[in-house]
Amino acid sequence: MQNEWAMQNPAFKIPESVLVVIYTIEAEVLLIRRADAGTWQSVTGSKDFEHETWHQTACREVMEETGIDAAHPHCELSDWALENIYEIYPAWRFRYAPHVSHNKERVFGLKMAKKMPIQLSPQEHTEYQWLSWQEAADTCFSPSNAEAILMLPRWLQGLR
Repeated sequence: MQNEWAMQNPAFKIPESVLVVIYTIEAEVLLIRRADAGTWQSVTGSKDFEHETWHQTACREVMEETGIDAAHPHCELSDWALENIYEIYPAWRFRYAPHVSHNKERVFGLKMAKKMPIQLSPQEHTEYQWLSWQEAADTCFSPSNAEAILMLPRWLQGLR
């Protein structure tokens, strides 16, 4: 199977990633600008190893990309139990094993009682901004990211 081969070869990225929408109880969403493409997005990132759980991946990526500890008492990380399968852009396929063309993305939300200091990884991101959920959905590049942000009012109301 193509995914098994990719997961066992550390030279290639694992085609399983997380998307973490970071937001405040006032429905402000954190977006970060990619250093390589200049586009705005929520926290994203691939599993580092085959047996890394979705939750572990989400916590690690949030820390790496924003400096936020998802286990902090002012934070609540939730697995939204949503998965997106999407085609990897041809320009990025070299990062994956031969014949890998799709990625599975698991969606999480990180609710914050208040905004916390952001420490970006300069190799990955150049700036950040807090936007209303509507503005954030309109600003981010990825359609799956925008869709996740548009679900935010339901999560804030506890409707899921």
